Amino acid sequence: MQEPTHDIKPLAGFTIGVTAARRAEELIALLERRGAVVQHAPALRIVPLTDDSELLSTTERLLAAAPDIVIATTAIGFRGWIEAAHGWGLGEELLARLDGVELLARGPKVRGAIRAAGLTEAWYPESESMAEVRARLLAQGVAGRRIAVQLHGEPLPGFSEALRSAGAEVVPVPVYRWLPPEDPTALDRLIDALRARALDAVTFTSAPAALSLLRRSEERGLREEVLAALRADVLPACVGPVTAAVLERHDVPTSQPERFRLGPLVQLLCAELPGAVRPLPVGGRWLEIRGHAVVVDGELRPVPPAGMALLGALAARPGWVVPRADLLRALPGAGRDEHAVETAMARLRSALGTPKLIQTVVKRGYRLAVDASG
Repeated sequence: MQEPTHDIKPLAGFTIGVTAARRAEELIALLERRGAVVQHAPALRIVPLTDDSELLSTTERLLAAAPDIVIATTAIGFRGWIEAAHGWGLGEELLARLDGVELLARGPKVRGAIRAAGLTEAWYPESESMAEVRARLLAQGVAGRRIAVQLHGEPLPGFSEALRSAGAEVVPVPVYRWLPPEDPTALDRLIDALRARALDAVTFTSAPAALSLLRRSEERGLREEVLAALRADVLPACVGPVTAAVLERHDVPTSQPERFRLGPLVQLLCAELPGAVRPLPVGGRWLEIRGHAVVVDGELRPVPPAGMALLGALAARPGWVVPRADLLRALPGAGRDEHAVETAMARLRSALGTPKLIQTVVKRGYRLAVDASG
């Protein structure tokens, strides 16, 4: 049989968790436009810039004693710093100070924010890598120099320590700070869905979001369950290496786009999730089993959770007879009554629209009617 081509949206049938607090609506829209069902749980909340006394104190310190170098790491953070300074009546003074120092940008988006403020950057790396910024500074020498580093939600210990070891004074600029959500209910639901493998992927767009999810999991005594799910069954999709490093420290393999943007992150999911599905030739048709739906000959058919559990158990041994007892164990909360298997199987066959895809083997169990040629 030749595999069919179809026009189903690439993420149709998949459920994706979104942990973002900032730009979450944009990410959710991109995912839903491609067919995904999204479960959103902000893992963080952002302290408003004008309410952040630490940022005000640091700004006043830099105005009193000028730095030699200022490093801007995020466009939104740099813009927010300038806006907050204007709110405190210090905006023009801060811009004048920044105009007289060596101003480095982490990448082109940050460069755009710098120029929008009427300033000019001295340099930025095409790679958008802080490692490249660090290498440049160390090569030119930083001993005795005062360097202000605009943070992007969490400290940069490896970066700052390398500069300090080379003799620089490093002043962290905490432009926005992350705190756990005030109400963790949505995050708890996401964690429960993750460990139950009810999600196909979880997106992380910041390192603090990944840290927050792991910390909340640990508070609930579920961290090892969550890590086990991320290592084997739920795809962790991270916007870039800084975010991924949080999970990789716990031996969780991650996927990252080549460009650290939301669009490429969604494109990555569009490639990886459908790409992991192996079409099966069953009953003269092609069957693709996705997270909460099945594609039968190019037609997307939603399937209830109990049916997906049965189908997953059958597909794990395609063509082989799976005993009712094994299928009962696969059903969530089914107890000991094998009649629950028959009920769920009837609903599954109805959802598939083609009952003959699953064969009943009398007194033994059920099997997928896998074509011999497949």
